[in-house]
Amino acid sequence: MSVSRSLFVTFECGEGGGKTTHVALLAKHLRALGMDVLDTKEPGSPHSGICQEIRGTLLRERPEQFDSLAEMLLFYADRRQHLMKVTTPALNRGAVVLCDRFNDSTLAYQGARGVSREVMATLRNLTLGEFQPDLTLFLDPGEEEA
Repeated sequence: MSVSRSLFVTFECGEGGGKTTHVALLAKHLRALGMDVLDTKEPGSPHSGICQEIRGTLLRERPEQFDSLAEMLLFYADRRQHLMKVTTPALNRGAVVLCDRFNDSTLAYQGARGVSREVMATLRNLTLGEFQPDLTLFLDPGEEEA
């Protein structure tokens, strides 16, 4: 079975909610059907060294916390690199791309840290233009499940 067109699906939820597990399960199922599937994540796509370096910077322990805008700029730098070097080429070849987190996570986390909606919209437009997922799955497990 082959896909007649590419598809970009993102998975969103809080920590421990099952995004990574669901991406892996769906990728395995779609591959069993003969589909070209790329499973990836943000930040730090395993398919991009630069994205992995940005993730390392974001996760590294340090004595001071990132300024909320500086942190958001790193997330958008990762997202742009990921889009241009990983996601778009896969979509152009007709693959199904499954992504663990995308723009909604940035809006939730950095928005909660006080970055204005106007700044977030500007960065989103500069980074992604009109690009958006074909489908976003929001997982909302209960506390016990998570």
